[in-house]
Amino acid sequence: MSLPKIDLPIFEMTLPSTKEKIRYRPFTVKEEKILLIAQEAKDAEQEVLAARQVVNNCLVDADVSKFAMFDLEYVLLVLRSRSVDNTISFQIADPETKETIKLSIDTENVKFVENEEHTNEIPLDATFKLFLKYPSIDEFVRIIQMDDNDPLVNYFVMVSCLDFIASEDEVHKFADYSNDDIDAFMDGLDGQVVKQIQRFFETMPKLRHEMQYTNKDGVDKTFVIEGMRSFFI
Repeated sequence: MSLPKIDLPIFEMTLPSTKEKIRYRPFTVKEEKILLIAQEAKDAEQEVLAARQVVNNCLVDADVSKFAMFDLEYVLLVLRSRSVDNTISFQIADPETKETIKLSIDTENVKFVENEEHTNEIPLDATFKLFLKYPSIDEFVRIIQMDDNDPLVNYFVMVSCLDFIASEDEVHKFADYSNDDIDAFMDGLDGQVVKQIQRFFETMPKLRHEMQYTNKDGVDKTFVIEGMRSFFI
């Protein structure tokens, strides 16, 4: 006779990017192992892939591939709070004294930060507006995989945000056009539009928490946690 399978409770949360309700179950020992292995790897790409796998396992009726990166971060935070407990303990090295500092964070205190200046609409001229979207998790992973010194990194980040161009009478979805067409469009943009695209990416919502401590020299310091780092420190 096989061991009985334990039914897990189903909960509901609101997805930050779309405000839609999604259902999920708590993660189990299996998912905890996935996160621990990624933590040991200390690799940003492995962290994102592990988070995606855990969230995908726990979702009941949502598609993680369509999530924005901050959606993934938020859902993982809620899962961690619901499945284990609210406290994560870790150690950091003070950048000046090099001493080991022990800290703990209550995940209930981690805030979802939204910038008031954030917008996905950019006027192109008197007729057309450019509408931007959040890069998918797969696109975010590709960005991580790129060399930071590669001059094409910023270009890929901008292209990953392109959604469609619209006027009162026309809509042009970038998904319907070739890479050559998109390159030609990007080549024709003026510097102000490019800055606004970059600003869209820079001001995207994110998880953020500040922690205060005092080092052995008596200097008060602030340690900032953003996004996935609250799980893989």
